[in-house]
Amino acid sequence: MSRLEDVLGSIEPVSTSAVAAALERQAQLTKPRGSLGRLEDLGVRLCGMYAACPPPPAEPAAVVVFAADHGVHAQGVSPWPQEVTAQMVANFLAGGAAINVLARRAGAQVRVVDVGVAGEVPAASGLVAAKVRSGTADLSVEPAMSVAEARQALEVGIEQADALVDEGVRLLVAGDMGIANTTASAALVSVFTGREPTEVTGRGTGIDDPTLARKTEVVAGALALHRPSPAEPLAALAAVGGLEHAAIAGFLLGAAARRTPVIVDGVIACAAALVARALAPEAVGYFIAGHRSTEPGATVALDHLELEPLIELDLRLGEGSGAALAVPLVQSAAAVLREMATFDSAGVTDKG
Repeated sequence: MSRLEDVLGSIEPVSTSAVAAALERQAQLTKPRGSLGRLEDLGVRLCGMYAACPPPPAEPAAVVVFAADHGVHAQGVSPWPQEVTAQMVANFLAGGAAINVLARRAGAQVRVVDVGVAGEVPAASGLVAAKVRSGTADLSVEPAMSVAEARQALEVGIEQADALVDEGVRLLVAGDMGIANTTASAALVSVFTGREPTEVTGRGTGIDDPTLARKTEVVAGALALHRPSPAEPLAALAAVGGLEHAAIAGFLLGAAARRTPVIVDGVIACAAALVARALAPEAVGYFIAGHRSTEPGATVALDHLELEPLIELDLRLGEGSGAALAVPLVQSAAAVLREMATFDSAGVTDKG
């Protein structure tokens, strides 16, 4: 049995008994019932994920940025040169990117995984060299990768989740880097939700109208060429996905198999989450939507996953930035259930 099949077979539903205990405990805490709104719902979900009430502290946290390039860049879908992927990886490793700043504020470590950067990435502290291939093929003319390569990238993500949980990390964050990756994301979202390319293709890094039209045509053409099916998620991923999508999907599956919550970022991570859910429907119980990206495909994906984002700040950066901003909210939801007094313990009279 391969590592992927082993993980898929080990993912269990969230604990219903822990959820029931959490609902009962929420009703006993010194506050009007429901007064902490969705923070209460999140705390209950965390209990189900960890299979414990109260839940353990959702810390330490770790952000993993999976980086890869895309052959579809050749179709003019992004104004940014492809070498920016490798340059941004260097920026992450130097601690100078937005995700580094936001992760520091959240007290989370940052790990960068080269799963498919086209250029060479020099060895550095914080870098995991796990290149499956040097970027995908152009999905508009041939499959982005082979099924074997998609499986290998999935297992890279699983390995990262396992390693971090083994190190004691209790909250995972999925991030990404890859010029042109919103094109592959739109294709994946269209496949797994059944929505048209015009509904899920967005402006990415801020492209103009002619480029958006071209990008949408590329997505539609790729779907017509490959005819990927959501019933065959691994083949669909290989046809129109990215190596970082595959690795993030594996990361999400690995987190679910270890009963560890994982915060999903923007449209790239949301597209990967659709793949992960298609492979293991119970895994979605361990996913937390960090934010709502301005990319239209992100909202379509979140609706399909039935996940409600914690914040909405009109972000569209990627890297795991929106998910990192949500880390303190997740930790606060766990802390409320762990640390807040009950009416009995505080000697406070309940309303009745």
